[in-house]
Amino acid sequence: MSASETSPDSTASPDSDLVITGVREALDQAIRRLAAAGARDEALAEYVDGRKLLGLTRPPVLRPVARAWRLGALMLGRDGTLYATGAIVRAHEAGVRNYQSQSAEDRRDLRAAALRGKFAPGETVNHAWSVLDLTMPGLQAGAGPVFLAPDGTVRVRWNAALGDGASRELVAYVDERVGLLVDPLDIP
Repeated sequence: MSASETSPDSTASPDSDLVITGVREALDQAIRRLAAAGARDEALAEYVDGRKLLGLTRPPVLRPVARAWRLGALMLGRDGTLYATGAIVRAHEAGVRNYQSQSAEDRRDLRAAALRGKFAPGETVNHAWSVLDLTMPGLQAGAGPVFLAPDGTVRVRWNAALGDGASRELVAYVDERVGLLVDPLDIP
């Protein structure tokens, strides 16, 4: 289900319709601003484990899925789908194993998997992301970074370690992040 669809069995009240409509309008406006400015987007990929083919093991690959604009803790697709960010790698040759740490080797393998996925060397590739449920039940569940606060506003947990107390109102958060992509800070 795309982020713009609501489940047919969800009980929608006039207030919930206004909340969802407000979120959708804010995201649509953000898409228009980002597209008009030609803002840089990033690749979304899914990890495909290695498999045997004719007795040979094919290595894992990060397969392209879509492109989206990074808005901090969120990513916004051109179709209005809102994603929770996952992990990021840059496509790069595998190089030589150095066995310094398992996590370093895992990152090395992911960079090589991105390159095998036909991403250009150096391209930013996002994986392990998830689609956010922007229906009223999804917002009320609050499982991801976007949730419905007790006061009825839709908020973003921009830093999970800080909890809900440090969350920001979604529309203001998206507007600020879009502003940074459309007109980046010029820091020498």
